Amino acid sequence: MAVIRKGIVLAGGAGTRLYPLTKVASKQLQPVYDKPLIYYPLSTLMMGGLKDILLISTPEDTPRFESLLGDGSQWGMSITYKVQPKPAGIAQAFIIGEEFLAGEGCCLVLGDNIFYGRIRLDLIIKAFKGGARVFGYPVTDPERYGVVEFDDSGRVLGIEEKPAHPKSRFAVPGLYLYDEHVVDVAKALQPSDRGELEISDAHQYLIEHGHTVTYSEITGWWKDTGLPEDLLEANRLVLDHASTIIDPSATIDAATKIAGNVIV
Repeated sequence: MAVIRKGIVLAGGAGTRLYPLTKVASKQLQPVYDKPLIYYPLSTLMMGGLKDILLISTPEDTPRFESLLGDGSQWGMSITYKVQPKPAGIAQAFIIGEEFLAGEGCCLVLGDNIFYGRIRLDLIIKAFKGGARVFGYPVTDPERYGVVEFDDSGRVLGIEEKPAHPKSRFAVPGLYLYDEHVVDVAKALQPSDRGELEISDAHQYLIEHGHTVTYSEITGWWKDTGLPEDLLEANRLVLDHASTIIDPSATIDAATKIAGNVIV
């Protein structure tokens, strides 16, 4: 059984689809209700029981995240930082984070994703046996996303990036678990046509090389805030659920005791 003790938050990218908002501050520093967006994926890792966190961002924005979040000790966490010189794909996060991971697996969350619901990430992490685990969320327009194909046992058969003919209606949100092989997998990938190390290629590599990739469905709701209308909807959704949202200014212990199993 693989032990997951570390989390990575990837908060890079140019945010071109949100321009000119991102001329002022990065996408992950935009407000969602009463907090910067980055607080929400950070809370997801908190509720997964992870305390050792690496945040990866751009050369311009990394100091801003450091100023906002500090070393994480105020929340019972340890947050360190690395720079992604330019957007080169999600899978590049593992190469950048090789020293941080030090031969261990991790949970990766994208800094522009918000999760709300009883996915019980803490239990999923404890039960993780190795390979990789991805999550799925039903959408009406799967051709916009990476789409997961899986069998009745929950084993992933393949993941296609923005397919013209999706094999399921389940998009893959920006939340993933990997065992200790993830850095080697990332290093084995070839850049895609857009010059990036694609996370979907990492999953396909694992499948083709005999590693198990499993699947869980996200309950509640998930929001990728890539477009202006997505950011607006995220604010509305969080406002509707504000009384039950976990505030990451609480400590890890306090957050995990809050009623119910809410993960932001």
